[in-house]
Amino acid sequence: MMHTRGFRMRMLFASLLVALPAAAQTVSPQLFNDMKWRLIGPFRAGRSVAVSGVPGELVFYFGAVDGGVWKTTDAGTVWTPIFDKQPVASIGALTVSASDPRVIYAGTGETDIRSDLASGEGVYKSTDGGLTWTYVGLKETRQIAKIAIDPNDANVVYVGALGHAYGPNAERGIYKSTDGGATWKHTLDKGVDVGAADLAIAIRKPNVLFASMWNAHRPLWSTYAPLAGSGSGIYRSTDSGETWQACIGHGLPDGDWGRTGVAVSADGQRVYALIEAKKSGLYVSDDGGTTWTLSNADPRLTGRAWYFNRISVDPSNPDVIYVPNVALMFSVDGGKHVAVLRGAPGGDDYHELWVDPTNGAHLVLGTDQGTTVSLDRGRTWSTWYNQPTAQMYHVTTDNRFPYTVYGAQQDSGSAAVLSRTDHGQITPRDWFPAGGSESGYIAVDPKDPDILYESGSYGEVARWDRRRSLSQDITPWPVPIFGTEIDKR
Repeated sequence: MMHTRGFRMRMLFASLLVALPAAAQTVSPQLFNDMKWRLIGPFRAGRSVAVSGVPGELVFYFGAVDGGVWKTTDAGTVWTPIFDKQPVASIGALTVSASDPRVIYAGTGETDIRSDLASGEGVYKSTDGGLTWTYVGLKETRQIAKIAIDPNDANVVYVGALGHAYGPNAERGIYKSTDGGATWKHTLDKGVDVGAADLAIAIRKPNVLFASMWNAHRPLWSTYAPLAGSGSGIYRSTDSGETWQACIGHGLPDGDWGRTGVAVSADGQRVYALIEAKKSGLYVSDDGGTTWTLSNADPRLTGRAWYFNRISVDPSNPDVIYVPNVALMFSVDGGKHVAVLRGAPGGDDYHELWVDPTNGAHLVLGTDQGTTVSLDRGRTWSTWYNQPTAQMYHVTTDNRFPYTVYGAQQDSGSAAVLSRTDHGQITPRDWFPAGGSESGYIAVDPKDPDILYESGSYGEVARWDRRRSLSQDITPWPVPIFGTEIDKR
């Protein structure tokens, strides 16, 4: 009897398994036709590594690493998305033509190849100030570091491609087009493992270009910094990018290098290089890259070089430079002495700065907290609470009604908001912090929605009490503390 009952139960279970897929297929898609996506925030920006602008005007652009291209015509008071119809969202490079500001080139796929990474699919071009875009190729470049445009001809454009972040591929290096992206020539190719990390052009002598090459990739397993190899270095071209020569010796450090940032003055004579090597620091050349001097070995300049290592020169004064890192540093004596121009609050990881070549007071800054604009050489900045471009690592909800949405935002901590409000819209005032998690998971206690558990980047766990706004560390094991000797990254 028991055997027969067990057999019947197994047969019933098997029939249910067979029936479930069939039942699922009978659900009409019309049940979901009225569902639409809506923006609920947070109304604070996420990471940006690509910025540019129109010389002499208050028109600026930025590219978010996961949020497309944005434009402002009022120096950052209002930002408008202009890339939403394109099939890719990660922007690694963005440049506006100085000779024709209606022409913009956007390189997709960022090259700050951290663990949270989105790949691109080549280069896009706009000829109407970002109203419409055309795909112009280089699909397999995957991660694009920098784009440079000849200041006298918008059809002459250079692309520095890092390449595939996770393995070897041939589409690395420097590309040149003389027909606005219709065709491309691979002019600097150092093999399947070495890609471009930076690219600079002398705006008053555009036949002079400098590029930095970098051997780096992310492994299949989890690691904070990418893995590096040999072959990194600086290259110079004096024939408009047709041929390139390696800059070796003559004051440059020996041995393998990491990621290098490079910048050149308007006349092509002063060259700066931020080099990660055995003798890391800021190297300077006053003869167009022939001989070099270690100008500043301050470790703040090359800290976490794989994530930063960019440098910007004021086109009107080669002694004025900006170095983004955990703070935005600047120098007025060619890098011999540096000071902090901007730190927290307002950002804690700075990546890219554009200086208006016609007005050195106009700056556009890309950080982990979005993009801000200064019209007074960095004394004041526009807000980053007007760009809903946050990188949300994980999202969850509680079981209230209306329910609360929780998420962990890159470098800004967690955020939460009710799914609906009583005033007809969800505004920045309706968002609130929900603990300190940046990239971990958030779990809501199913029996008490005011209790949340949050994991951190390095294995820590916290308990957050919403009623009391109290956070407690409940990590079950010791974890490394960022920036200390126990942190071996």
